[in-house]
Amino acid sequence: MAYDPQNVFAKILRDEMPCIPVYEDAQTLAFMDIMPQTDGHTLVIPKAPAETIFELAPEDARALISSTQKVARAVKAALDAPGVILAQINGAAAGQTVPHVHFHIIPRHEGEPLGLHASQLADPEKLKGFAARIVACLGAD
Repeated sequence: MAYDPQNVFAKILRDEMPCIPVYEDAQTLAFMDIMPQTDGHTLVIPKAPAETIFELAPEDARALISSTQKVARAVKAALDAPGVILAQINGAAAGQTVPHVHFHIIPRHEGEPLGLHASQLADPEKLKGFAARIVACLGAD
């Protein structure tokens, strides 16, 4: 399938849609999920256009996993989470809702329910608060 340059993440990368960023480098961008499954749910995307991990060039895949690891450490610390789910979904049949490869970083606390994927918009001010905490933890690296 051909990459759709009109997907929401491509628009975010072109500054045509807003996001609440937490990390950016030359090859990746991390930002708050606006429909989080838990508090602190963060997304990491490559700047390269690829629908799934299978279309991503090896150098972009390396950058993506490196940024995901870095941001996941910060999310874990910022949310004082004893666990973190890293999810990377490929294809609509598997549940991918945005056709641009990405990782979900979902902090987990024992006994805390996990919300449904992409089901409810979060309060932007609350997301900004989580983002500030994550950014502060990134600065502590």
